[in-house]
Amino acid sequence: MPELVTDGATLTIVAALAYLLGSIPFGIVITRALGLGDLRKIGSGNIGATNVLRTGNKPAAAATLILDAAKGGIAALIARWLVAEDAAQLAGLAAFLGHIFPIWLNFKGGKGVATFLGTLIALSWPIGLACCATWLLTAFLSRISSLSALVAASSSTFWMFFLGQHQLLILGMILTVIVFVRHGDNIRRLKAGTEPKIGRKKG
Repeated sequence: MPELVTDGATLTIVAALAYLLGSIPFGIVITRALGLGDLRKIGSGNIGATNVLRTGNKPAAAATLILDAAKGGIAALIARWLVAEDAAQLAGLAAFLGHIFPIWLNFKGGKGVATFLGTLIALSWPIGLACCATWLLTAFLSRISSLSALVAASSSTFWMFFLGQHQLLILGMILTVIVFVRHGDNIRRLKAGTEPKIGRKKG
């Protein structure tokens, strides 16, 4: 983890603001603005880009993916710019948690994969891009979004160690564990062979 140089009060403010940024449900905002319905009543009910794709609107899914990733990335970059590296990591984590447990949706949010990747890109772009490449390769081979997310998350700590970014290892492990917990249902469907493919409408 990075050297702790920021006082507790500042870190608390950073975490709160980053959490609020992460809580913005872009998937719901975009689908409603485009008249695509309530995303929570479509497909899996998840608010992320994969479920937006089930509406059949690829630009909406792409916009959701970019904005959800940007939440974590922007939070981390601003905290790094205004405060320090310890605040940047905390901001990325808080934005990630905000996406998963958004205050605006009674703490029922997404699974955090895009925000996870956006945070890593901001904190260390080589690691972030390596995880994105891992996701893309797994998605190309399997056509399963959840499996791609799990493999990419699992690879993050490997890339951190391999690329010498040891100060990110604790954050990487925390994020990975949360991603796996949030994908509990997907893991069970993967084991049963019933997990839907990318682009396929569920339900």
